[in-house]
Amino acid sequence: MNAIQLIAILVSLAALFSYLNHRFLRMPTTIGLMVLSMAMSLLLVVAGWYVPAIRERAAEALRAIDFDATLLHGMLAYLLFAGALHVNLADLAEQKWVIGITATVGVIISALLVGGMMFGITNVVGHGLPFLHCLLFGALISPTDPIAVMGILKKAGAPKSLETKICGESLFNDGVGVVVFLVLAGIATGAERGGHVEVSAWGIALLFLVEAGGGVVFGLATGYVVYRLLKTVNHYQVEILLSLALVSGGYALAEALHLSAPIAVVVAGLLIGNHGRTLAMDEETRHHLDTFWELVDEILNALLFVMIGLEVLELAIEGRVVLAGLIAIPATLLARFLAVGAPIAVLRRVRTFTPHATKIMTWGGLRGGISVALALTLVDHDPEVYAPILTMTYVVVVFSIVVQGLTISPLLRRWEAKGQA
Repeated sequence: MNAIQLIAILVSLAALFSYLNHRFLRMPTTIGLMVLSMAMSLLLVVAGWYVPAIRERAAEALRAIDFDATLLHGMLAYLLFAGALHVNLADLAEQKWVIGITATVGVIISALLVGGMMFGITNVVGHGLPFLHCLLFGALISPTDPIAVMGILKKAGAPKSLETKICGESLFNDGVGVVVFLVLAGIATGAERGGHVEVSAWGIALLFLVEAGGGVVFGLATGYVVYRLLKTVNHYQVEILLSLALVSGGYALAEALHLSAPIAVVVAGLLIGNHGRTLAMDEETRHHLDTFWELVDEILNALLFVMIGLEVLELAIEGRVVLAGLIAIPATLLARFLAVGAPIAVLRRVRTFTPHATKIMTWGGLRGGISVALALTLVDHDPEVYAPILTMTYVVVVFSIVVQGLTISPLLRRWEAKGQA
């Protein structure tokens, strides 16, 4: 099956599931698509019990998609840019300390807490994992997914300040989480990325500084170059092509330079979405640019959540691993509550926060495709060793998107009705 055929299947499924969800389920689009995709995958699994060739053929087609490469080295660039394009820089600057601390220190604290708890949990359920593998799970599950978060928060009705905190954190913490994950994965697998990584506090700090800090500088530089080009033309087709070049070329070049490509494209998106829109575009261009990137965002989101649902076919279902994944749900929520709550508790001394800010940021911090993609990179390296991590990741992600995603709006309305939010 070639790439064109795979794209045709995914687009057709996304369109069909979107129609069925809009017509019958009435769930938020991303959640409905994933639920319907999972339902189809489970039907294929059941059918495979009687006709094994059915599941084998479906799983073979799914493996041809290469989910982690498709998301991490393709779709993610466009989704992050589309999200950052509509974030107000002034609102983001107002929440810079909360976002900066939770997106960096918060992710590291959460990864350590989840890793420690999962080491104990997996041993208790009889499927003990090495401590380093548990830390890997903590690193890939701790970042909140900007794609899932922003898609659902748009309709959740959260207070503006909280929406900015959650969306801003999710835009940056995945880049930090990926760096932490790569360090741990390099230690665990013995793989090298861009040369030998020194396993020491200094080596890890240097890698983080180069990847994350370099990503910020690179994003500012490429964004500024495109901003200057936008100021010299007044032709919306050319300006949209320039934004596409910024995302595609900038992301690929950042990866080639071993900088944090997600952070780079977010920074570039913020610059173009604020200074570029205000100072380098007329009203017609702004309208066409917004329409184009909103459409890209909707289409790629649809394809992504269909793929997440289909990944059920790749799971190695084992009772003890599924149990560990179910117990990991409250563990990851507790870790996030502590990782978010500690910085907020400190910052409350110098500024005010919306009541129940920690609870809302905890429950609104959704996990999504990035966590699944990172887990799949481990499985590609050694399926037998890392398959339990993928299963646990999938259990947490499904709960996060379906349960947390469907209940965040009612919870917000409940607090607001009581005058508490």
